[in-house]
Amino acid sequence: HQLRRHVNTDSDSEVLLNIFADSLIHGETTKVDGNDDAMVENIFAAVEKVMKMCKGGYAGMYLINGIALIGFRDPHGIRPIVFGSRKSPKSANGNEMMDYVFASESVAIDTLGFDLVRDVEPSEAIIITMDGKVHTRRCLPENECKFAPCIFEYVYFARPDSIIDGISVYESRLKMGEKLAYQIVERYPDHDIDVVIPIPDTSRTSAVQAAYILGRPYREGFIKNRYIARTFIMPGQETRKKSVRLKLNTIKSEFAGRNVLLVDDSVVRGTTATEIIQMARDAGANKVYLTSAAP
Repeated sequence: HQLRRHVNTDSDSEVLLNIFADSLIHGETTKVDGNDDAMVENIFAAVEKVMKMCKGGYAGMYLINGIALIGFRDPHGIRPIVFGSRKSPKSANGNEMMDYVFASESVAIDTLGFDLVRDVEPSEAIIITMDGKVHTRRCLPENECKFAPCIFEYVYFARPDSIIDGISVYESRLKMGEKLAYQIVERYPDHDIDVVIPIPDTSRTSAVQAAYILGRPYREGFIKNRYIARTFIMPGQETRKKSVRLKLNTIKSEFAGRNVLLVDDSVVRGTTATEIIQMARDAGANKVYLTSAAP
């Protein structure tokens, strides 16, 4: 309302874009007398305004047609964004040109044939102008930028083959499974677990490592329907409960008569856990132990 701009959706990304665009308009971002430096300064100023007005986690990538490509990250580095480059196939006459890319995960950069340069730093903006020059700046002072990345990227959101802030997602999930197994051994040295079963998909990596440390077989006991959306963000408990049955089905032979350790990647609300435990019991499990790999 303060900016007198019309917002078309409920997406917070549109709010970020409107604040950025409004700042550019008032900053008159143009190539005045061919002065690219003034244009770059105005873009940095627009990103700074976004960071000062918007609290929380976000990572943005904007393309200003005919001017620049911009990538930036929130002051606390909550959401990930990475930066990649490659030699451009358009390079000619001995003049080497570079292509650049931004992505939320390094796996996208690998897939597109780029080399990972680095993660965008908290409060940093990277501007790539049409002439291929790369401009970087931390838009807020260091004392306003406490690095606090979202752990859920490693627990659940990110692909296991991604690297975020220099940490392998796959390796982090292995460590979570290892830590879980050692906690079980420490607290219950005489445990009667017969088999370790993940609640797919993300917990598989942790469950494999937990089974290895515990010296128990790893088995796939749940089969996931890939056409059902994430249940933990669905509105209403009844909807979430019904969706669990649609999302997962059991292989009864893996449960029958066994004491089962179920490994989930995390427990958000715990509202679907009861239904999953009941499914394991219905499949014939003798005892069901539900664990969370998330620290």
